[in-house]
Amino acid sequence: MVKEYRIYTPAVKGSVENEWEQCRKEISVDISEGLRPVKLNIFISVPDYSAYAEKKQFISRSVIAGFSDHCPAFNVSIHPPQEPFRVAVEALFSAGSRSGITTRFLGEFPYVVIESDNGKEVWSAGLGRDRYADDTRKGAEAAFDIMGEILERENLTFNNIVRQWNFIGDILGIKNGFQNYQIFNEVRTEYYNKYRTIHGFPAATGVGMKYGGVFFDFCAIRSDETVRITPVSNPSQVNAWEYGQEVLKGQPLGMSSAKNPPQFERGLLVVNNAVSTLFVSGTASIIGQDTIGRGDVAEQTMVTIENIRKVADRVRISSLTGKDEPGRFSLLRVYIRRQEDFGVVREICNDQFKGSPIVFIEADICRDDLLTEIEAELSV
Repeated sequence: MVKEYRIYTPAVKGSVENEWEQCRKEISVDISEGLRPVKLNIFISVPDYSAYAEKKQFISRSVIAGFSDHCPAFNVSIHPPQEPFRVAVEALFSAGSRSGITTRFLGEFPYVVIESDNGKEVWSAGLGRDRYADDTRKGAEAAFDIMGEILERENLTFNNIVRQWNFIGDILGIKNGFQNYQIFNEVRTEYYNKYRTIHGFPAATGVGMKYGGVFFDFCAIRSDETVRITPVSNPSQVNAWEYGQEVLKGQPLGMSSAKNPPQFERGLLVVNNAVSTLFVSGTASIIGQDTIGRGDVAEQTMVTIENIRKVADRVRISSLTGKDEPGRFSLLRVYIRRQEDFGVVREICNDQFKGSPIVFIEADICRDDLLTEIEAELSV
């Protein structure tokens, strides 16, 4: 698939419904010009979880009815854009032929399947159950179960996941000594131990949402021998799955004496004969396994960007792809803890990644001393 990302923001401040409608009309124009929507991330600002449920239902109906047979996978998440606006949209399109691209449904969840002579891609989003807004374990288990059902339907397994996005309500919250992010990591370990039989992990992001629940997006690929999938590390960072107990918060769960670390690669490179893709996981201001630049959002942003560039190092990526090309950042998603930091982070990112589509949204990060996190996708 020839991918193209675009970011949509409303021109006029209004209600969530009104701002979404402004974005939807712009998306529809691009579809009419030949782009096929694959995945939408619709980021909204709401005052509480009940308002979220209401707005999510409205937008979901609009997407499913409005895009019909070309309905993309989509996620409506509580990640406010920069104030005063209430909606921002990140869209993934197929910019090439539409042949071999179909939308299928598992219950209320649309997902997109892209089939070609050398394999299959599945893109899904917004997987989870609203009824588990106050229970991270049950919410994570429900999201993993839905993901597993889609994979099984498409004759794929957890081994085929190359990119996963994990949105965790109240990610830093601690209840009875157990941190919500750590609870999620324990559930992820349980499912990966049970259902993954290969070495290594997907690229991934794990960030908070303003209110409760656990929701997933994912991309899974099954390919022939013409496609190679290779983990890419950062020489300046400890692998996340090797973090020491001192940086993991809360108590161990169950009978275990140790907490399980996050299981994801810093980057995952998918190499094929056409366009290769480097998925850069959610990246923050961490050197080794320690936070750098506490309290200084500008320093944290620059350290984060340097970490991304180390994962996307041109010489190493060229040696893996066999292409003497620098590649281009086809997407950046920037998570910012505090609204007052949007201006600083936006200015730095726009300067450092000129010409790349970037979406800026508010989110809690997985450590209480981290102020921003950035994920990226590099096309080579």
